[in-house]
Amino acid sequence: MTKHSALSSKEIQQFHDDFVSRETSPVIARAVMKNGIKASSEDPNISKRDHRVFSIEVKTGKVTNQRQSGRCWSFAALNTLRHHFALKYKLNDFELSQNYLFFWDRIERANMYFQNVIATADKPFHDRTVDFYVATALDDGGQWSNAASIIEKYGVVPEYVMPDTFNTKNTSDVSEVLHDMMKKDALELRRAVNEKHASDDELAKMQHQMMSDVYRVAVMAFGEPPMKFDLEYRDDDKKYHRDADLTPLDFYHKYFDINLHDYVLITNAPDHEMNKLYSMPVEDNVVDGIPLQFLNVPFHYLQDLAIKQLKDNETVWVGNDVLQQMDRKRGIMDAQLFKEGELLGVDFKMNKADRLESRQGMVSHAMTLTGVNLVDGEPNRWKIENSWGDKNGDKGYFVMTEDWFKDYTYEAVINKKYLDDSLKKIWNSQPEELPAWDSLC
Repeated sequence: MTKHSALSSKEIQQFHDDFVSRETSPVIARAVMKNGIKASSEDPNISKRDHRVFSIEVKTGKVTNQRQSGRCWSFAALNTLRHHFALKYKLNDFELSQNYLFFWDRIERANMYFQNVIATADKPFHDRTVDFYVATALDDGGQWSNAASIIEKYGVVPEYVMPDTFNTKNTSDVSEVLHDMMKKDALELRRAVNEKHASDDELAKMQHQMMSDVYRVAVMAFGEPPMKFDLEYRDDDKKYHRDADLTPLDFYHKYFDINLHDYVLITNAPDHEMNKLYSMPVEDNVVDGIPLQFLNVPFHYLQDLAIKQLKDNETVWVGNDVLQQMDRKRGIMDAQLFKEGELLGVDFKMNKADRLESRQGMVSHAMTLTGVNLVDGEPNRWKIENSWGDKNGDKGYFVMTEDWFKDYTYEAVINKKYLDDSLKKIWNSQPEELPAWDSLC
């Protein structure tokens, strides 16, 4: 084992000497201490790059607001659906119930969780896969396929049929309760398998009671999903419409001319082998649902496919690392927004592969591409519909520069019809299964 060495006073003196040897150090230090690193390093030329005009733009309405929750993945998925409805039925500000989708995700994810706990009960408690299941029990986060699986199984309802509650707007209380329940249940299931040698029937009874507890808490926190409802709306031409006694699945299949199985998750993860299909079953939320699969390709494929879909007047679900080089209040995502390394005299810039490998980069947020500006056929900025309400950005819409898109976008959901034959062949191949601790998780 390598012996650690203590810092010496001589080294500390050398650090000091290096600092004072730079004439600009005191000036920069004063600015940073007074204003902070980001404000002191902001590029004053951002307005030239982040002009909010786009040559291709899908008509969309008011933005939604996920509040204090991690439901961005479901908001972005429902945004793509509601835009289909708005265009087809001339209802610009139509909104689908995020609460309805989140309720069923909690139920289905709990069912998957209990089965995964039982399936891995023979592994040590701190096996990395077991650790992942226990640590992430009913987290808010998710992927496009999680939302698609719920929608295909349970359908959708308008927002007014099952509006958000206090607990969907701020999920901390109910998440804490569910986390504690699930972790206790995980220990009980593992002990039943390993210490009591419980039969399959006994385990099924235990799981049934645990699921009943989860359902009870979910109903108390979110409300119980409707079995049927009446669709009523007045379109943008002021014409009244009513369709009574619809089930959520009836509504989905009747009003949404879309098959979510036709969509592919295109990924640009350069720390993984390119032109290859990957799967991550540890993040699937519905048994026999749409599996989480990534078609990993060079970035230009992801970008070109997104442009094709926008040109056909269809928005694009995208997964990004939104915490990087972003100004939330002004709604700006620009890779040159803050020149922190230049200000501080240090080099901590990494390429996309290294950021993923070191976990400095991750898919932290899902949003919806609604426009792009092309100059001589090449994009220089993109329009983003966020789910942070209308007090951020331009009434909730953000502008994203091309270099930010390239550096910090990892995923885009694309209809298979836009894929060329070579990509379709890869999509239809056998995926390589990724572990729970992979950088794409």
